[in-house]
Amino acid sequence: MKRLVIVAILLALLIPALTPTAPAPVQAQGGDDGLLIWADATRAPALEPIVAEFSALSGIPVTVQEVGLGDIRANITVAGPTGEGPDIFIAAHDWIGELILNGAVVPINLGSKASEFTEASLSLFTYGGQLYGMPYAVENLAFFRNPELVPDAPQTWDEVRAITEQLVSSGASQYGYLIQDNDPYHTYPLVSAYGGYVFGVGEDGNYNPNDVGLDNEGSIAAFAWLQEMAENGYLVGEVNYDVLHALFESGDAAMIVTGPWALPRIRKAGVPYAISNLPAGPAGPGVPFIGGQGFMISSFSEKQLLAESFLLDYMAAVEPMQALYDADPRPPAYIPFLDTLEDPDLLSFQEAGTIGIPQPSIPEMASVWSAWGGAEQFVIRLEQDAATALTDAAATIRTLIAGRVEGDTSSETGETVGLPGTIQSALGCAGDWDPACENTLMVIGEDDGVWQAAFELPAGDYEYKVALNGTWEENYGAGGERDGANITLSLADTTNVVFLYDPISHWITDSVNSLIVTAPGNYQAALGCPGDWAPDCLLSWMQDADGDGIYSFSTTVLPAGDYEVKAAINQTWEVNYGADAARDGANIPFNVPADGSTVTFAFDSATNILTITVE
Repeated sequence: MKRLVIVAILLALLIPALTPTAPAPVQAQGGDDGLLIWADATRAPALEPIVAEFSALSGIPVTVQEVGLGDIRANITVAGPTGEGPDIFIAAHDWIGELILNGAVVPINLGSKASEFTEASLSLFTYGGQLYGMPYAVENLAFFRNPELVPDAPQTWDEVRAITEQLVSSGASQYGYLIQDNDPYHTYPLVSAYGGYVFGVGEDGNYNPNDVGLDNEGSIAAFAWLQEMAENGYLVGEVNYDVLHALFESGDAAMIVTGPWALPRIRKAGVPYAISNLPAGPAGPGVPFIGGQGFMISSFSEKQLLAESFLLDYMAAVEPMQALYDADPRPPAYIPFLDTLEDPDLLSFQEAGTIGIPQPSIPEMASVWSAWGGAEQFVIRLEQDAATALTDAAATIRTLIAGRVEGDTSSETGETVGLPGTIQSALGCAGDWDPACENTLMVIGEDDGVWQAAFELPAGDYEYKVALNGTWEENYGAGGERDGANITLSLADTTNVVFLYDPISHWITDSVNSLIVTAPGNYQAALGCPGDWAPDCLLSWMQDADGDGIYSFSTTVLPAGDYEVKAAINQTWEVNYGADAARDGANIPFNVPADGSTVTFAFDSATNILTITVE
């Protein structure tokens, strides 16, 4: 009861200082005195009885609102400044860099409670020497095998290849070791075992975004291993999460790499399995990324002290941590609860993760996934050799990190597109609202014809438009209207902002004001994209010119046939939605019955549902 008294006293002290300026979910649902928590569909049901008990005992209303994990990340900086965001939200540790860059979170002081959390989990949520989250779970990859097919755990990746050859040649299994063909996260233990890395570490112990190691000798050697496996038919394309696990559960794949999130499915399937450490390579043991989930406090909340006290004095206890674990079993970060567990599978994951490293949480990591995953896909599908694929991917990553969009600033007909506005003085122009300033010219996409630009802007409030050919004669503003209203842009902190302009619809937008949603799938080559499953190809860009939250595009160029598609956010695979609006969900199938049919893709940003309509 002591912790409830403390929180009640804090609430009494805070209420007079609250000055709400606009209606918000916490006011509508929990009242001015309460807290609002955003949590995804997995964790929200587990939190409901916890906060209900707390509210009943303390008299402090706490409301849990179910929000998709990807939507939490995307909407914190949008809803927060308007007073409609949460006080507390559940997040993955690797969001920290981006959230700090956008001024969306505040540090948490665990005080004496810090000793009750594992050192690894605290390191995940530490950025710049400060703690930005209260962790509750950690996770890492481990090696799964079917012991009936592979009695002994392979110690090296060479052994994995030899076992695969034996199983396939003998007919004992259709596949030996199998992996998704666009899944860099699960490929990292192989890359690290050969001496590759994503970012180097500077003298200060932090990741150095200027040291990209994905095209070093070790990374290329690891992808050469994948290439050789693919050339022998042991690795194949078109393998997604569901296909991979279905093959393992049926015994058609004998070895995979996966995480604790897969345990419920594998256990339910009844397939025999064993979990071991990741195989080693020439550079040593395979090192997995360590990730984690935790509670963060919004910088936009007016009740930060109350939110912190709720977390420390109520959530940091065995019973709440047990409830979260029961909803989604992952190794706990809270030591008093961790010490009570005897699950041999989770102990195996813990052992595999003892040499793990935190997955980089710096903002630049968002520039890595798409190019890295594309390189893996090119190699496994034998479309590029390992050296070419990784050299090109690393070059793309370095360009993105540098904040540049490289290419031609004029079309084949000589047309140019500029971004005049109050952003220009911050970008080195002589003055604002200059349609001819070369510093704010956009670049035309070589493959998709969409104009793009990326600029790092300091915190502040801005306005801008699009102007063609260095004059105001033809210009477009909000909603793609000619001579339309200025587009406003508000930044809480220094931010790398991506701007896009469609010369056909004339819609101009940016990565802060709206989502950049594409529909990657195995139909994109027919649109004219360089290849399929390319989240960065803007020929499949879904637009929301009227601002109703529904992003869409239509095409009539697809040949008759069966296809699959997903929705991807911000031109990478980091946040994507598949069937039933599931994050990282299954591909969505659709059929085009005849050449020339009108196919419309529509993404509802409120529900994350992607709908395909064929006429």
